[in-house]
Amino acid sequence: MRGEVIIFEYALRLFLSAILGGIVGTEREKRDKAAGIRTYALVAVTSCLIMLTSYNLAMDLGDEKAYADAARIAAQVVSGVGFLGAGTILKNDNKIRGLTTAAGLWSVAGIGLAVGMGYYFIAIITTLIIVVTLAFI
Repeated sequence: MRGEVIIFEYALRLFLSAILGGIVGTEREKRDKAAGIRTYALVAVTSCLIMLTSYNLAMDLGDEKAYADAARIAAQVVSGVGFLGAGTILKNDNKIRGLTTAAGLWSVAGIGLAVGMGYYFIAIITTLIIVVTLAFI
């Protein structure tokens, strides 16, 4: 029974991260930006998967060194998504475009990491703050 509960919980985390990332992506897609629903959902769900993998690796290995090494896996999401975001930034006629898209991708990666650890409330509030920021400020 315990294994089924864990599988359901992890599936819930993956779906929730995809939904929250997709919500942010919807706002970007409505503004006809380069990255939209699919990109944002993919970044969020993959970040969640990496966090789940990191956490479970630490639990499976169980010693102090494994905890530190497993945390590095999740930490690489930050630099990996930074690289992805850098690809969205363009300079044209002394104007820089794509900075908000890059920041949005980085933000949904954080949401995915939070959901992966089970911090649902924080992830939902963060999603709301991001959407309000993008849509109204």
